[in-house]
Amino acid sequence: MNAFTLVVGNRNYSSWSLRGFLAARAAGVPFDEVLVRLSEPGSKAELLKHSPAAKVPVLKHGERTIWDSLAIIEYLAEVRPEAGLWPADAGARAHARAVAAEMHSGFSALRAHMPMNLRKSLPGKGRGRDVADDIERIGAIWADCRATYGAGGPFLFGRFSAADVMYTPVATRFRTYAVELDDLCQDYVDAVLARPDFLEWHAAALEEPWVVAEDEVG
Repeated sequence: MNAFTLVVGNRNYSSWSLRGFLAARAAGVPFDEVLVRLSEPGSKAELLKHSPAAKVPVLKHGERTIWDSLAIIEYLAEVRPEAGLWPADAGARAHARAVAAEMHSGFSALRAHMPMNLRKSLPGKGRGRDVADDIERIGAIWADCRATYGAGGPFLFGRFSAADVMYTPVATRFRTYAVELDDLCQDYVDAVLARPDFLEWHAAALEEPWVVAEDEVG
């Protein structure tokens, strides 16, 4: 048994679980995985066995329980500083935390109208109110990060970081709903969705038989 356990929800739909998974992989910690099927009778009771918030992801490390994806990232950054989850430069690190926090607390229209669905291709769907504004702001964040800090690689701050963990599920949405992007943003989407850790998660999502009706669009 590994020292770390990660509790996740349905891989096809749970964008927050994907973030927890990518963070743990980026930190280089070996972990056991527990999957709780969401939006089913008994789901909440099962989740409460792992977290008082009854949500995923949850990271367990010995006697410690850490819930919420951003809290998990910060915890992993503390216990595995050598993994470099945040940029080493103080200015870049502050910027990365700001854009990660903006993702964590914002873009509610995008999340509501374009739920993550790795099994589907839904071009033109999900264009609800205020979604275009969210897409424009995300594109501006990506362009700014790449222009200012991205010289060292294809990701927002050059090498893969916690900021990319937070935005990878957005990249999946842009692909699922065929959002038209400029070349810079499309290159970024292609880069994060080509990473082996994401491809592993994606392959497992395609094998899941469960359907969550409220997360299906169209």
